[in-house]
Amino acid sequence: MNYKEAMEYIEFLQVLGSVPGLDNMINLCGKLGNPQDKLSFLHIAGTNGKGSVSAYLSAVLKEAGYRVGSYNSPTIREYRERICIGGRMISKNSFCELLTVVKEACDALVSEGKPHPTPFEVETALGFLYFAQKQCDYVILECGMGGKLDATNLIKNTKVAVLTPISMDHMTFLGSTLSQIAENKAGIIKPGCMVVSAQQSEEAAEVIERVCAGHSIRPVWVSTEEATKIRYGLKKQSFVYQGKLEVTISLAGKYQIENALLALKVIDVLRSEGVRISEKAVLKGFAAAKWSGRFEVLSEKPFFVADGAHNEAGARKLAQSIQFYFTNKKIIYIMGVLKDKEYDKIIALTAPFAQQIITVRTPDNPRALDAYELAQAVSRHHGSVTAAGSLEEAVEMSYLLADKDSVIVAFGSLSYLGRLMDILEKRQRKV
Repeated sequence: MNYKEAMEYIEFLQVLGSVPGLDNMINLCGKLGNPQDKLSFLHIAGTNGKGSVSAYLSAVLKEAGYRVGSYNSPTIREYRERICIGGRMISKNSFCELLTVVKEACDALVSEGKPHPTPFEVETALGFLYFAQKQCDYVILECGMGGKLDATNLIKNTKVAVLTPISMDHMTFLGSTLSQIAENKAGIIKPGCMVVSAQQSEEAAEVIERVCAGHSIRPVWVSTEEATKIRYGLKKQSFVYQGKLEVTISLAGKYQIENALLALKVIDVLRSEGVRISEKAVLKGFAAAKWSGRFEVLSEKPFFVADGAHNEAGARKLAQSIQFYFTNKKIIYIMGVLKDKEYDKIIALTAPFAQQIITVRTPDNPRALDAYELAQAVSRHHGSVTAAGSLEEAVEMSYLLADKDSVIVAFGSLSYLGRLMDILEKRQRKV
């Protein structure tokens, strides 16, 4: 198939939705020769921060001379971003060739009376095939949702299980309590692997400790006290790690210090197991790491910031960063959310800092909440809210409301940020 046909096939698969469980993946990867068994993984689960931690680890291991695959979702601007090696996304030719192979395997399963794999299962299997074909030394594998029943959890060769902060999200699938969600996320922990966790709530930490004890594993915990002399900024931030290593990162947001600490702890654990990673590779990797749509400054005068805060924990961190970086500034929001999210909590946490809120419906997404319905929800917390008819209209409205010292923040769902970035770039070319 060509690239147009490939994307049409992916679009066709969307009707299959999401089905937790590993049976489909076992069947599909079995048809493909189990390419995942040829790979070594750093497996990342958690609620927020997975992509940023993945970006740091990928950049450092690349600088250390390793061939590093990374699998992340969702993507911001280009579908193929989710499957990368050394920071470069899979080529269109490779994508089409491998999707053809995966499609044939799916068709064979259906002919045997088995269910057709879901879009995420197809993408994950394709990623395994690509990484095995390119003989990656390590694959940094981000869970799509949860952990225990996530399609990525088919893998056996987990070198490090990495847990970012766990909070309430995807309750329909993962459970109604933090303990249940933590149990699901901790399902990526396997006998013989190493476990590194960010600081967790007491409830989540107890679950992780118990799961680790069941596998005779002693988890390694990250402490925020390991970062001193922190210098925050919108273009670069720095801190001293464990009192001796001055690390600089290019990602903005107060929470990125915590993400960087988690990645540094994973690197420490890898080094303790004999993986060669020089101090130079660590410093260059952290400075070079990029991750789009996470408190990303897209333009200045006025500042235009894009952030993927789409749940309660993400909204709380976004609010903290807005307070910290933009005190006493006029702030305008562009907000679009999915209807299956706890958007009322997101609104309650973020609304107090905005002078004006513009709501949008995220385009081409059946899960998107209507802009007018979102505006009604916002009006319960804020007196100045307007529903825009399109992303283009929202961007123009935000600039009309702003002056050069204002701040425009677009957030609520990663699913529309790529389109918004395209609109912004087009607008800037005209100005």
